[in-house]
Formats: sequence, C-alpha cells, structure tokens
Amino acid sequence: MKLAQNEVTEPGAGFDSRGLGLRAQKKLLGKMSGKKMAKVFIDDTTGRVLDNTHRIIKEFTGTKKESEKTLKYLIKTVVKIGILYKNDQFNGEELKMVENFKQKFHSLAMTVVSFHEVDFTYDRNYLRKSLEECKAILQSLVARHLTEKSKNRIDIVFDFFQNPELLDSVFQTDSQYKDIMDLIVKDLNKMMDEGNL
Repeated sequence: MKLAQNEVTEPGAGFDSRGLGLRAQKKLLGKMSGKKMAKVFIDDTTGRVLDNTHRIIKEFTGTKKESEKTLKYLIKTVVKIGILYKNDQFNGEELKMVENFKQKFHSLAMTVVSFHEVDFTYDRNYLRKSLEECKAILQSLVARHLTEKSKNRIDIVFDFFQNPELLDSVFQTDSQYKDIMDLIVKDLNKMMDEGNL
C-alpha cells in the first residue's frame, strides 16, 4: 500500500498489536486526562508540584477554567511523551533530543529554585529564554509523533509560563505566591536529589 504524499507515517500506525496498543493508550489519555488520571502516570512529588502550579495559575488568571485547561494540556503532553518513550517510539536522533531536553529542563528547574531562594537574582529574560529553548526542543521531539492539536497545546502551555506578568508576580521579593512557591521549590529540590528531574 502506497501512502499519499501528504500522509504522515506515524510509528505504530500500521495494523499490528504494538501499534494498536500505542494508539489505544494515546486515545485513552485524550479521554481521561484529569488530575485523577494523572496520578496513575505521575508520582506523588510531581503531582504536588502540578497541584501547586495549578493553584498559582488559578490565582493568577482568576478563573478555574483557564487553570484547569493549562494543567490538563501540561499533563497530556507529559504523559503522551512518556507513553512514546516507554514504547520505544523515538529514534536515535530523537533520543538525543530527549537527553538535551532533560538537561535543559533540569537547568530550568535549578534556575527557578535559585530565583526563589536567593533574593535579587530573578532575571525574567533568562527565564523566558530557557522556557523558549525547552519548548523548541520538545516541538522537534514530537514533530513526527503528535497531532497539530497536541503541538498547539505545547505552545499554549509554554506561552502561558513565559508570560512576563506571571513571572514577575511569582518571583518578585514580596510575591503573593511565596508560600506556594516554597512548596514547589521543596518538591523540585527533592526531585533533583532523587534524580527524577
């Protein structure tokens, strides 16, 4: 069977058990991506980070709907990439991107911790640039695996967290989010100490 030029050959797209399993996992995720479902795929510490991030988003936006949508998109992205990784869907070049993303994201987490713990170190432009680099790597990684809708969700999540007003309000010295950030930073430190970030 010859594919039309505009069709994309997605790993697992043929009729085989593994491919069907992968598509079923991705489909199931699409239907059940709430916080309860995330706990099946996400450990307790990461869950707390996500819950506290949700609290900040909700307070910042003032809307439950917006905060839930952003968190849902974030969880969907994390779990879909996890499913692809666990099912050996990434080729050699993409596996290098995975490692590059892990390093960049680890560095981003350390930056967040540092900006929160050390007064007057916050650098909005540096943080936004780091987020943009992570987004670019992630988009390259999922380019041949996820739909345009999923790729747009990645943009929405990263664009939200790059919002200068959000970053300024989270990292200013007398931030209203200090208590929540204390909890997030504590868990980020734990994740880094355990080698999970």
